[in-house]
Amino acid sequence: MLKKKEKENYLDYIPKRSLNIKWEEREDGLVRLIVPRNTIIDRIVRKLFFTPEAFKIDLDKLGSFIWRQIDGEKTIYEIGKLLREEFKEEAEPIYERLIQFMRILKNNNFIEY
Repeated sequence: MLKKKEKENYLDYIPKRSLNIKWEEREDGLVRLIVPRNTIIDRIVRKLFFTPEAFKIDLDKLGSFIWRQIDGEKTIYEIGKLLREEFKEEAEPIYERLIQFMRILKNNNFIEY
């Protein structure tokens, strides 16, 4: 008898921030991600074109709130509940937007599960 593989629920994933990504809180309370550019190619490009040592990515208020919630303990579902409590209708559709944002963070190696 073949066993059916259970579908994984994306909302059960527990995101954890990458140790390579630094971040700071700006004066306006929003989060700025600081992504180092330290591969060999990045170093060569920096020397040739005088580019910065890191990318700085400013998050909006929803992104900043989500980033602060990523602690390696909360599931995506729990983060969504907190997002709904904080931003109410402004964050709708919550889980579609949250999952898309998490995928972007994951694809850029800013978080892991």
